[in-house]
Amino acid sequence: MAEQSGDLGRDIARVAVFAALIVVLGTVTIPMPGGVPVTAQTLGVMLAGAVLGPRLAPLSVLLVLLLAAVGLPVLSGGRGGLGVFLGPTAGYLIGWIAGAIVVGLIARSARPSWWRVGLGALVGGILVVYLFGIPVQALVLGVDLGPTAVSSLVFLPGDLLKVVAATVLTVTLRRAYPRAFGTRGSAATRASVRAA
Repeated sequence: MAEQSGDLGRDIARVAVFAALIVVLGTVTIPMPGGVPVTAQTLGVMLAGAVLGPRLAPLSVLLVLLLAAVGLPVLSGGRGGLGVFLGPTAGYLIGWIAGAIVVGLIARSARPSWWRVGLGALVGGILVVYLFGIPVQALVLGVDLGPTAVSSLVFLPGDLLKVVAATVLTVTLRRAYPRAFGTRGSAATRASVRAA
């Protein structure tokens, strides 16, 4: 019982750390036309998925979104409040939840490796987030889906750099501090580090 409560406490701490990381990365923002800024917060979502896995990563994202909903300035550019869930970035924010799950499912599969982390960050952190974000942005701005998707390509180079950064940081963290990945997978994590 004490071990279970210890595991729960560690899980809560890990969720809180990655929620804080997502918030801090929101301070890195470049405004763009169309109301959707370039932000480093998606890097935090990718890292949460890769390190915490599909069960805990969405909790980090949900914590950030809950803090934003109650009005705290935790999103890029110091935004917060219910209004952010009605603006052009709303779909991207909701996409973070699904994206974190997908990153975790791919990156934290049976044999984690650098290419799985990269693939997870690419599919979950870019493709899934765009699949949620672009249609909502088009709807809110009253623009057709095609032009909105084309205009979103301006974000792709930065997002690809975030995939590389998430991959490098995750692999480095796995080697330096495997406990960050949780106690349940620690033996498998150590074995994957030796195999890498």
